[in-house]
Amino acid sequence: MSRFPETRLRRLRHTPALRRLVRESRLAADSLVLPLFVCPGEGVARPISAMPGVFHHSVDRLVAAAAEAHAAGVRAVLLFGLPEYKDAVGSASWAADGIVQRALGALGRELPELVKIADVCFCEYTDHGHCGVLRPGPGPASAFPDLVGVDNDLTLDNLSRQAVSLAQAGADVIAPSDMMDGRVAAIRAALDAAGRSDVPILSYAVKFASAFYGPFREAAGSTPAFGDRRAYQMDPANGREAMREAALDVEEGADILMVKPALPYLDLLAALRRRFDLPLAAFHVSGEYAMLKAAAERGWIDYDRALMESLLAIRRAGADLILTYGAVDAARLLAAGWSE
Repeated sequence: MSRFPETRLRRLRHTPALRRLVRESRLAADSLVLPLFVCPGEGVARPISAMPGVFHHSVDRLVAAAAEAHAAGVRAVLLFGLPEYKDAVGSASWAADGIVQRALGALGRELPELVKIADVCFCEYTDHGHCGVLRPGPGPASAFPDLVGVDNDLTLDNLSRQAVSLAQAGADVIAPSDMMDGRVAAIRAALDAAGRSDVPILSYAVKFASAFYGPFREAAGSTPAFGDRRAYQMDPANGREAMREAALDVEEGADILMVKPALPYLDLLAALRRRFDLPLAAFHVSGEYAMLKAAAERGWIDYDRALMESLLAIRRAGADLILTYGAVDAARLLAAGWSE
């Protein structure tokens, strides 16, 4: 017997086969969700500079990209739209022939087994870049330019219109990311009234006003024209508030809860897992992905190992599904027998 009792821990780390045998947390390709950006045009696959390997796709190329992801083992996509026009209320988001609506129709025809999640928000669709209808007052000339007045109730009406339009176009899951109070209840009521009580809601329940969204804002053209989103997205300092946000969304009828971003908030992901029994998602966001890519390009880290370690950490903290721009990379590694 070893003189050192702790040696018992090392015995199960001795070979790759032993490590796999006793592994506590495991990744599976069918628990990954690939975010995709759909834009107007045909034959478009335009690289996004801040996110190597990520593209703006026209509908035809989006279908091809989704088919490639599905073949790799990814079973779900999350759609973001770049509209043909923007206005003060983001009306293109609920147009029957809107860009995401067209993408949903095409994906439904070509890949009916793929789970299609539609993001519901307005930052890509408004000419001011905020996530709802602005009240008159604060703006670029205001004495308080960072104080952005988003009208909660008017925005709820428009979120409901957008959600119903996307569900009617073929979305399998509706994912509101706006952080308005009461949005889950409003969307649930609107979907039910439209005869779409079958469509679940994946709520961005805990979404922080994060610096890690920078590459996404380039990709989606959604940088605010003035101010910022700290008046409606969560303060990164607050954890108890995250529990209240999630509890309200559960009460209002959310079917899945999400934390965004993922890695800086693993403590809250784990806390949500302990408290709620709903499926739990985490968004490994654009900045988290871009940092891995940038460091790998400079030879500072091994991208494959860093990606898989990041996703395993998110899984270990309690996520049932993980939204990541590295979904296809991870799925291919898993298919090739990744274990380290």
